Amino acid sequence: MSWICAVLAVLCTLVTVLGGSVLGDAKARSCAEVRQAYSAKGFSLSNIPYQEISGEHLRICSKGYTCCTSEMEDKLSQQSKLEFENMVEETSHFLRTTFVSRHKKFDEFFRELLENSEKSLNDMFTRTYGQLYKQNSEVFQDLFAELKRYYTGGNVNLEEMLNDFWAHLLERMFQLVNPQYQFTEDYLECISKYTDQLQPFGDVPRKLKIQVTRAFVAARAFVQGLTVGREVANRVAKVIPTLGCIRALMKMMYCPYCHGLPTVKPCNNYCLNVMKGCLANQADLDTEWNLFVDAMLLVAERLEGPFNIEAVLDPIDLKISDAIMNMQDHSLQVSAKVFQGCGQPKPMKPTRRTRSTSENFNLRFRPYSPEERPTTAAGTNLDRLVTDVKEKLKLAKKFWSTLPYNICNDDKVTAGVPDEEDCWNGHTKGRYLPEIMNDGLTNQNNNPEVDVDITRPDTMIRQQIMALRVMTNKLKNAYNGNDVNFQDSIDEASGSGSGSGCTDEMCSPESDISITEAPPGPNKSEPKDSSVRPCPHWLVILVTSVLLVLQRQWR
Repeated sequence: MSWICAVLAVLCTLVTVLGGSVLGDAKARSCAEVRQAYSAKGFSLSNIPYQEISGEHLRICSKGYTCCTSEMEDKLSQQSKLEFENMVEETSHFLRTTFVSRHKKFDEFFRELLENSEKSLNDMFTRTYGQLYKQNSEVFQDLFAELKRYYTGGNVNLEEMLNDFWAHLLERMFQLVNPQYQFTEDYLECISKYTDQLQPFGDVPRKLKIQVTRAFVAARAFVQGLTVGREVANRVAKVIPTLGCIRALMKMMYCPYCHGLPTVKPCNNYCLNVMKGCLANQADLDTEWNLFVDAMLLVAERLEGPFNIEAVLDPIDLKISDAIMNMQDHSLQVSAKVFQGCGQPKPMKPTRRTRSTSENFNLRFRPYSPEERPTTAAGTNLDRLVTDVKEKLKLAKKFWSTLPYNICNDDKVTAGVPDEEDCWNGHTKGRYLPEIMNDGLTNQNNNPEVDVDITRPDTMIRQQIMALRVMTNKLKNAYNGNDVNFQDSIDEASGSGSGSGCTDEMCSPESDISITEAPPGPNKSEPKDSSVRPCPHWLVILVTSVLLVLQRQWR
């Protein structure tokens, strides 16, 4: 039996020696490849192990044998956070630059269009009407100043502003066609107060009011929409990952380093779950974002068609000229009706200056010839701008919900779908088995990779959702020709009020002068509210009879 014990002792010794040798080989696995990859990231190789060490000190990666020290894990964790933020910024670069560049182009175009339109009118009216225009040019300057103020976000009611313009123009014109009279401020106020009844400028003010209001509301809303899109995209693209997200990013991107597998990239589906967890709040923006983009596309179509601001501003000088010519042609009828309603003005002593003004007015006021109009094109065409921005906006749809897919489809980030067996699954090299989560915060409750608190939505994202909702409402109003800031005002385009419901220039034009009743004089009282009317006789008789019957009953 002694020889059996001796053999067993030898075998035990061999097992111990061989086992120690095998374990020693396992512990001594080289970290050369990890050191090279770590150095390529710009980190120092000082205190970086040459061979695997025990991983008891690791907080994120598994605690087996590792090539990572605690310092390495911390640095790689910060690196994963930085790279994730850069990935989101790079992936959203196209979206952000689209809104920045298109806002700049549209804003420059609209401003230049206004400047050119004003310059065109000033040049043509100076050449055609001479000194008479220069003496009254502030009326037109005020018109363009208010249009600019509206476009840049000023609190301007376009309809009221245009009504004031025609009223002031009528005051000036009336004095020019009647230089033999002197007019008090009260008399001029009487004239301007009833511009709508006099209709001295024919149908031009009504048509121009509809066209200008629609075009400017659409143009301002569209540029404001580009501003909001730019601001939302810039803010949302600056992601601040949570601690749970940072841990998941480190595990996905750099725990392969700690396992000695620095060249193995994450599995595509694994990446998707990490990104869906880290970008859960961004995905919640998608619904409102898509509605916003749809509203922008609708207004863009309006800018191409009936609300084309270029088509309105380009010939505005001709339209105002037509209105002035209409006033001159019907000056006798207009004057007679004004004198009837506002009273006979006091005659002015004839002077040489008075006679020359009247003669000059009748001589110089004439229609424009088309060839006299200077070019107002700013070297750009609105249709081209709109076509371009529509193509870009269509690409912006569903951007935030597809952001994880756009990031994970990058072959620099993941191994790709064909290499699902040869990728990092969070634990080792192999297939990733968990299912892919749905989009949005509430769907991350069971995300296997990222610890997401679904009860705490991101405040900044919720603010951006509200900003998009408000802007979408403005765009929808602009699409319908309504200014959201003045929705209670009468919208002629809708056919409300006492009009016939005409919505465009296809309606048959009304007569140039349609005065059915003389306007009341400056001292006459305003017409009473139509709701205050005398009680009909039958109602009085009925009430009296009821009272008599009740009186008998009480007795």
